[in-house]
Amino acid sequence: MSDHPSLPYSGLPRLGVPAPAFEADSTHGRLALSDFAGQWLVLFSHPADFTPVCTTEFLAFARAADQFEARGAVLLGLSIDSIYSHLAWLQRLDEKFGVKVPFPVLADHDRAVATAYGMLMPGESKTEASRCLFIIDPKGIVRAMIYYPMSAGRSIAEVLRLLDSLQLTTTQGLATPADWQPGDTAIEPAPRTIEEARERASDPAAADWFFRLKPPAGS
Repeated sequence: MSDHPSLPYSGLPRLGVPAPAFEADSTHGRLALSDFAGQWLVLFSHPADFTPVCTTEFLAFARAADQFEARGAVLLGLSIDSIYSHLAWLQRLDEKFGVKVPFPVLADHDRAVATAYGMLMPGESKTEASRCLFIIDPKGIVRAMIYYPMSAGRSIAEVLRLLDSLQLTTTQGLATPADWQPGDTAIEPAPRTIEEARERASDPAAADWFFRLKPPAGS
């Protein structure tokens, strides 16, 4: 349990299981997880509005919004700030940086969503959500989670790369190696039977019985 009894216990979601349901006000009106059924959802939290690192992240996500849209993915921000704080901050980003944030931002003032998704880290802050990101697939399953410390802004390029990897895995059943980029050779799943292992061992294109690369379809 938390060392800070004023904070509710915040467990972590698990990969491969349904994402915790939620419903909350946002800068685009009342939203629920079910509103995103059939789409890839990138849900990310930030510690607070009107803070410098969070500002850089929102500017970066906003500038890359069309790249997420091209992949059939929806961005959804969140912090425990009020809806009025969100609206004022987003207007300030437009005024000071010339960037309009096109995606909704949840106002999780009661910390209900932050608690359900394990965003509260008492060692980092007693009052703010940490930098958490979840990729949820069109069936509502948690496929990836990334946690950053409050002092470090996220890499949007890595989020896009991870999304590309998950979509490739989903459609083609392949895995992706370290530092993989879209268009690179992927990895076939390891053999599950002795017959498959022997077939791989006799394949001159395989590095070993457990390791064989394969170009993704369409590459």
